[in-house]
Amino acid sequence: MHDPRDIPILTESVKDSPPMELSADAKAMHAAILTETLELADSLLHQAVKDIEATLFERVFDRLRAQLPELVDRILREHAVIQESPKDHG
Repeated sequence: MHDPRDIPILTESVKDSPPMELSADAKAMHAAILTETLELADSLLHQAVKDIEATLFERVFDRLRAQLPELVDRILREHAVIQESPKDHG
């Protein structure tokens, strides 16, 4: 009976074969695949940058929206204190 845990062992060596030369069609196909791959990568990276920019813009705008009211209130209070101070000393 065959035990599935038995791993076949390569007992014959494979002779080195000279590298295959690509035909003109294979070279053209290789160049086309490479070109299309690089164009796809470029497109995906540009879209990722746009997505990241949009996400960062939203985060910054949300933080500004959340913090701006407190900032305005603080400045108005500080300005009111400054405006009242000369009257107290006058």
